[in-house]
Amino acid sequence: MKNLSSWLIAFFAFMFWGFRIVVTYTASMGIEFVTEPIDITMEIVLLFITFICICFIFKRTLLTTLIYFIAHLLYFGGHIYINFSAALDGTAGANLYFSLFIDLIGIAIPLIALFDVLLDKNRKLNPTDKKTDWFYKNKEYDRKLDSRADKNNYRTGL
Repeated sequence: MKNLSSWLIAFFAFMFWGFRIVVTYTASMGIEFVTEPIDITMEIVLLFITFICICFIFKRTLLTTLIYFIAHLLYFGGHIYINFSAALDGTAGANLYFSLFIDLIGIAIPLIALFDVLLDKNRKLNPTDKKTDWFYKNKEYDRKLDSRADKNNYRTGL
């Protein structure tokens, strides 16, 4: 992860994960909060899956980023459809719009992370570091052995 955009995506993913922890905690304790989880059991499972997948976003693995996106799509997708159809009917309130906004963020962050990993050119094709390649990959700087080079194999304890 050499790009600022990759770091920002991971940072926002951790922030949203922390927000979902607060939402789950307040719902399980019976405290009123701005939003509530769709299903508290699935929310807890999603929190664990999300934490593992976000940790692997730093490693730039496509499979975990895809799992991260699919898990959030399955969890938030149906709720978005229900809230969006209610908003189109005109029966929505401010709480429903806020819930729709949170659900859209819950899908947008994994989608952006997936595109970031897919479009990363240096992920698998060239896993080298430009800071050191000028020295180690350059034939000009290779050490050349001449006639004065020490080629002896010294033994200790003859």
